[in-house]
Amino acid sequence: MTPDAIHRLLATYPRTRPPLTPAHERIYVAEYRRNRRGGGVLLAAIHRLEDWMHRQIAKGSSEDTVLEVGAGSLNHLRFEPRARHYDCVEPFRELLQDAPESKRVRSLYADIRDVPEASRYDRILSIATLEHLEDLPGIVARAGLLLAEGGIFQAAIPTEGGLLWGLSWRMTTAVSYRLRTGLDYKSVMRHEHVNTAREIILVMRRLFAQVAISRFPSPFHHLSFYTYLEARRPRLDRCRAIVA
Repeated sequence: MTPDAIHRLLATYPRTRPPLTPAHERIYVAEYRRNRRGGGVLLAAIHRLEDWMHRQIAKGSSEDTVLEVGAGSLNHLRFEPRARHYDCVEPFRELLQDAPESKRVRSLYADIRDVPEASRYDRILSIATLEHLEDLPGIVARAGLLLAEGGIFQAAIPTEGGLLWGLSWRMTTAVSYRLRTGLDYKSVMRHEHVNTAREIILVMRRLFAQVAISRFPSPFHHLSFYTYLEARRPRLDRCRAIVA
């Protein structure tokens, strides 16, 4: 992508999330919590596939200081038994209710901008979160500035915009949601996923000098469910410019 195209992409942020219908809004929190906690046979099977994202993130685990952006119901913590300190960013506090792992969290923030500027993390990680962010460049840039020297920003995302990912949710989650609620799931996905996988990769490459990419179950964009990104060497000047 040319520099002009990159700047045009960055100019689309922050984005505005399409609103839910009143019917979708009424059941939104309950459905979100159900989805994250894996209720039912279908959701349990989907979560087993999602374990690939958790395992990719956790392979870099050591006795380090970690910040998770978009911690949800803290379901990644079981993959990180060795972390020395574990901080979290999660604005959706309803997801944290009754989470037994919460006792392992040192500090909890509603926004990454609330993390003290002097904080430094060996690893900043994000699982199935970047596709949701209205201010994707701002949050990725802030993550870059919070990394310790030699630190890693790890992100695992659905391959949003890819053929296999699009078919998979339409043939599974959307059917289950329709049968259970009588409502269409496409409206929910449009509301939730405001960034595609390719847009996320472009933003990461803009703000980090080194970005490695792997996909599951195949290395091809249109034949993968999930994408894993491992970013090193933040371009601090660009990160500061975005944050400013």
